[in-house]
Amino acid sequence: MAAGGASKYLNNRAENSHQPTRARERAMKRFTSARHAQRFLSAFSGISPHFRPGRHWLSATEYRREMAGRLTTWNQITGTAAAA
Repeated sequence: MAAGGASKYLNNRAENSHQPTRARERAMKRFTSARHAQRFLSAFSGISPHFRPGRHWLSATEYRREMAGRLTTWNQITGTAAAA
């Protein structure tokens, strides 16, 4: 083992760089074929960021306000009522 136990964490940078790829792999597991996955994910990729406001940049109050506004916008665009 390296001095200070640093060898345990040497691979973290490589593993963290693969996180977006792993997220896509997890999402694709639910589909019967790569074609179905691609069709869904190509449409979903435009919608998904709308519901991901960057929680780590906002306080809890700001996050709740932002999400309420985004949900209102979503309901207006899709013509759906907010779930009670």
